[in-house]
Amino acid sequence: MWSLLKKQMHPMDFVLIIFLVVLSFIPVLWFTVFHASAFNSDANTIAVLSINGQVVDEFILAEDTPHQEITYYPNEGQYNIIEIDGTRIRVKEDNSPDQIAVQTSWIERPGQTSICLPHRLIIEIKGESNYDDDVIY
Repeated sequence: MWSLLKKQMHPMDFVLIIFLVVLSFIPVLWFTVFHASAFNSDANTIAVLSINGQVVDEFILAEDTPHQEITYYPNEGQYNIIEIDGTRIRVKEDNSPDQIAVQTSWIERPGQTSICLPHRLIIEIKGESNYDDDVIY
C-alpha cells in the first residue's frame, strides 16, 4: 500500500499537506489570543449559579473574595455544596449518582460551566469587559 501511495504522491504534495495542517491551527491561535485580550485585568469575573433555569446567586470572583462554602437544596432529598475560593468556584460535594459536577472541579475562566444535571444546577463563569461594544449602523 505504501509503495502505491509513494507512486501517486509527488514531493510538492507533502509540502502542501504540511502547509494545510499548519494553516488549520491559525484559527485556534487567533481566537485564543483575542479571547484573552477581550477581557482586561480590570474586568469582573462573575459566577452565576442557577437552579431550574432561575438565577439563584451571583458571585464576583476576585483575589480578595473570601473562601466560602454554601449548601443549596434544589429539591427535597438533593443537595449541592458549592465552594468559592478567590478567583475560582466548584461543586465540592453533591448527592447525584454520577458526580459529574464534582469531577469537573474548579472553574475560573469566562465561558466555563459546571453542570449537575440531575439537580438542574448550573454554574457559569461570565466576564464583564469594561469596553463598550462597537456598533456599526
